[in-house]
Amino acid sequence: QVQLVESGGGLVQAGGSLRLSCAASGRSSGTYAMGWFRQAPGKEREIVAACSATGRITYIAGPVKGRFTISRDNAKNTMYLQMNTLKAEDTAVYYCASSGSDGLEINPSSYPYWGQGTQVTVSS
Repeated sequence: QVQLVESGGGLVQAGGSLRLSCAASGRSSGTYAMGWFRQAPGKEREIVAACSATGRITYIAGPVKGRFTISRDNAKNTMYLQMNTLKAEDTAVYYCASSGSDGLEINPSSYPYWGQGTQVTVSS
């Protein structure tokens, strides 16, 4: 049974920082690509960042490029999303996901496993 558990969300002022963590279990770490997605009220779920199984190849979506960084520690079965210079428009529920392959994936349909999500609220 694959389990993904996000943590680190919360309320922060605009310009602040948060670090999200995603602890994975039930799969061999370093075997599957992983990603972060977010969904704001009334909007579709969108990719934020993704990384390959080894973490060597990463993707950062345009709206957060230069502010967010994705990383993973396969020894700890954990993926991270460092979010800096947060803006009000970053407010959303953030989800981590584990894909079905080792290569970089940015399409949500490529991810069969999802966490429950963690709320990030940025006040302006």
